[in-house]
Amino acid sequence: MISDTHPDAAQVQIDLLRKAGAAERLGMSLSLTATVVNLSRQTIAELNPGLAPQQLNIKCVELYYGKELAARLRKYLTVEYHNAAF
Repeated sequence: MISDTHPDAAQVQIDLLRKAGAAERLGMSLSLTATVVNLSRQTIAELNPGLAPQQLNIKCVELYYGKELAARLRKYLTVEYHNAAF
């Protein structure tokens, strides 16, 4: 495995994770997940500067979950938008 973390620092991190309780580990996991999602979303937005917020959401769904689900979401949002207009 390639790592930019010094082996001694990596061992300290592992030891801290082992000592942490379940709630702490879950909190760390959720925080890391949120960071990765936000950075990914920011990169997608930077690579697609003309996308409106809803289009960006659909693009993220497409990249994370596939074109089929993104198409279903797009259709759902279009139907919901039209139903809300009346």
